[in-house]
Amino acid sequence: MSVNEAALANLEQLEIEVPSWAYGNTGTRFKVFPQPGVPRNPFEKIEDAAQVHKYTGLAPRVALHIPWDKVDDYSQLSSFAADHGLELGTINSNTFQDELYKLGSLTHSDSKVRKRAIDHHLECIEIMGKTGSRDLKIWLADGTNYPGQDDMRDRQDRLADSLGKIYEQIGPSQRLVLEYKFFEPAFYHTDVPDWGTAYAQVMALGERAVVCLDTGHHAPGTNIEFIVMQLLRLGKLGSFDFNSRFYADDDLIVGAADPFQLFRIMFEVIRGGSFDKKSNVTFMLDEGHNIEAKIPGQIRSVLNVVEMAARALMIDLGALERAQEAGDVMGANDIFMDAFYLDVRPALAQWRAGRGLAADPMAEFLASGYLAQIGETRVGGNQAGWGA
Repeated sequence: MSVNEAALANLEQLEIEVPSWAYGNTGTRFKVFPQPGVPRNPFEKIEDAAQVHKYTGLAPRVALHIPWDKVDDYSQLSSFAADHGLELGTINSNTFQDELYKLGSLTHSDSKVRKRAIDHHLECIEIMGKTGSRDLKIWLADGTNYPGQDDMRDRQDRLADSLGKIYEQIGPSQRLVLEYKFFEPAFYHTDVPDWGTAYAQVMALGERAVVCLDTGHHAPGTNIEFIVMQLLRLGKLGSFDFNSRFYADDDLIVGAADPFQLFRIMFEVIRGGSFDKKSNVTFMLDEGHNIEAKIPGQIRSVLNVVEMAARALMIDLGALERAQEAGDVMGANDIFMDAFYLDVRPALAQWRAGRGLAADPMAEFLASGYLAQIGETRVGGNQAGWGA
């Protein structure tokens, strides 16, 4: 099997949003590990994100996290991003770090706590208006640790009511994107633990409410590509948070643990007709680079998504359909596996060079001296990280 050069042209449609928080200090629940040159404010985060786009050509937007990325003047931040060849993307809310939300935020039994959480999301919507962002992404740490701690059905009703109040304020060209996670930090039950719960909640809201699928937010053995297919089929897959995990939500570089899974996911995206700029599906990274350097971690992540997308594009859909219709089990599987094992890296290097990009993005970035530069110049102040 050889590389289909014409099929690689479809990669022009791929855009991957990077998260501002990927450039800050992160770690485990036991320790946050600082690195030299880590950004001290949202402007320096944008400078680092611009390096990822400069060398890959496929990461033109930066997602913001509120309040970590709050600034006095969002038009200034937008202009700064534009000057660096970027746009501001998804606005991510945060209701998991305030003491008030220990027993829940949008699902809390106290109406005053719920109002505080709702008001935070309304602030995020105001910021979206200032940044031109389309999506408000909501991930909730809400849940319980012990049976009987709270009424699970009441919490779903309170969640529906809270989301409804937020959705009412979403603009006509904006979306509410609800993310799910099957456990942690709540260990008995989580209020939005799976795609079915997220789907049920957004369906009750309206057409501008969709689901975010984080590839790390599933139990081991879950067929994630089936969920991708189903949400695409139902028209409710709004975005991806790409990362990788060996056990739980490890937030490792996407494709690190199971590149074949990423390949299968990208095939379903292509099969579902969502592999183009006009698609309503946003591709975003959501990772914490704890022990590896931040910018190289993001570059590698983008390259991993691109490589598995390129391999998925090599599948001959016509031949696959004929094998499936003929009941040719091994033949159909061979078509899949031949594409997965095809080494597309030399062709991707040529494809990048043809677009005026680095043939080897990682090597050229490392040779640029940027890491040494920011290590020397970003001295003093408070480094960004969890909570900042």
